[in-house]
Amino acid sequence: MTTQEMKFGAENATASNMCGFTLMNNQVGVLIANVLSRLPNVKVEHLPSMIRVDGEGKFETVYADIDEEAGEDENWFDAAEFEENMSTHYGRMVHLDDRTIMFANPEDAAEYIDFDLKPVT
Repeated sequence: MTTQEMKFGAENATASNMCGFTLMNNQVGVLIANVLSRLPNVKVEHLPSMIRVDGEGKFETVYADIDEEAGEDENWFDAAEFEENMSTHYGRMVHLDDRTIMFANPEDAAEYIDFDLKPVT
């Protein structure tokens, strides 16, 4: 094999500093995508059967922003509604009461996921 053919091999494994998820391409998915597309480090791609959301480093889906975009009452959108419309994700995902945070690197999410950064001796 040539180096070109091994482009995605383990020898070339480097951190991408990216995280994201796919959404159902429905009314709620479009609302979420509209809000997230306004973030400077997030790229949203509308595909026929899904919406792809990719972020660099870390980004947050703030539920109150989705409520406002939808014209709904406060607390209409929550983690359960988010999970219902999201199909898959990559990176670390942390659900809080008022937002979902995506992290590209587990070290950045350490305080939320009880990830110990101390070396094992």
